[in-house]
Amino acid sequence: MRAVRAVSGILGSAVLAACAHGASFSPLPTGFAAAAADLNAGKFKSLYSFKSIPDGMSPAAGMTLLGGTLYGTTQVGGQADSGTVFTTSTTGEERVLYSFGTGGGPDGVFPAAGLAVLSGAFYGTTLSGGDRGCGTVFKIGKSGNERVLYSFKSGNDGANPSAALSVDHGALYGTTQSGGNGNCVQGCGTVFEVTTAGKEHVVYAFKGGNDGMAPVARLIVVNSTLYGTTASGGKNGVGTIFKTSVAGKEQLLHSFGAGSDGAKPEAGFVQAGGKLYGTTNGGGKNFAGTVFVTTTAGSERVLYSFKGGADGANPEANLIDLNGQLYGTTAVGGAPDLGTVFAINTSGSEHVLHAFRTTSEGSDPRAPLAAVNGALYGTTSLGGANGVGTIFKVSP
Repeated sequence: MRAVRAVSGILGSAVLAACAHGASFSPLPTGFAAAAADLNAGKFKSLYSFKSIPDGMSPAAGMTLLGGTLYGTTQVGGQADSGTVFTTSTTGEERVLYSFGTGGGPDGVFPAAGLAVLSGAFYGTTLSGGDRGCGTVFKIGKSGNERVLYSFKSGNDGANPSAALSVDHGALYGTTQSGGNGNCVQGCGTVFEVTTAGKEHVVYAFKGGNDGMAPVARLIVVNSTLYGTTASGGKNGVGTIFKTSVAGKEQLLHSFGAGSDGAKPEAGFVQAGGKLYGTTNGGGKNFAGTVFVTTTAGSERVLYSFKGGADGANPEANLIDLNGQLYGTTAVGGAPDLGTVFAINTSGSEHVLHAFRTTSEGSDPRAPLAAVNGALYGTTSLGGANGVGTIFKVSP
């Protein structure tokens, strides 16, 4: 088991201890044999190595661009070792904007998701903390002034949000991986809406079984309809694609896992050419994960099956679209099995743009990329000079 799984285990234990009715989603174990090929086609530069406490540690979420500056979160680290919001220039000048667990009162802890921007402010979620220990929605300004907008209660309410928020018509939409009034022991997860004033309501509560359970990915809004994935449940038990109106009318569009289909989608969608593109952490012809495409009506097909080894394996992050080309990361694979940045077109032609070659470069990239002036910026959850993650740049 790779070191990042220990981090996930620690967070999961902390969440369960703090939120008695919450559930934690356990990522799939990873690890494929490394190959000797050097596939570093892209121009790579390591920009920053996180330094551990009181700096952030183990970033697992993508960064958000605002005014030429990138903003992101780390799962742990900071003054209270409960996670941070950080800011960095495109040349790697990083500073902690806010340390969770230090704000007094029922602050959120362990932010596992990136930030959404609305009216010049950032909005995000924490996996745990808040009034009941079941997670929060928070707001933070560019100056670092943070406040909790909403604390999840578990029970019929959601619990343990691990995905970034999406914005539609001035409201924020997200998912919780547990809670809700479903048939699961600790709740099957929810889709929720929260206003900028902190008024929250559950849009849809998953029921488990064929309906899907454990939504851990960001939603995408298409014509005021919310599209997303669940990492479990469905007809084959390995995840689904769903859509729901903001009024809560939900429809199952696709169940993963039949034949060489993907399995365990942990990422949301990117829209390109009227279709939705996503990744699955497992499944595919080689059981190493896939890139897939679906229509908004749910007609899905695998676009590419990862091979493991030098090719990369187990993508966990959203794709991004840059000039008609899609880019993403795999958590493992490459040479020597430290993860990759890859490119794929909408016809399914894929190549590795950068394979992380040494732990000093970084390892275990689990976050989506950000595009700035034609270059790609990302994070690794491990590796770097201090072993606790990095910020990097790749030029396609």
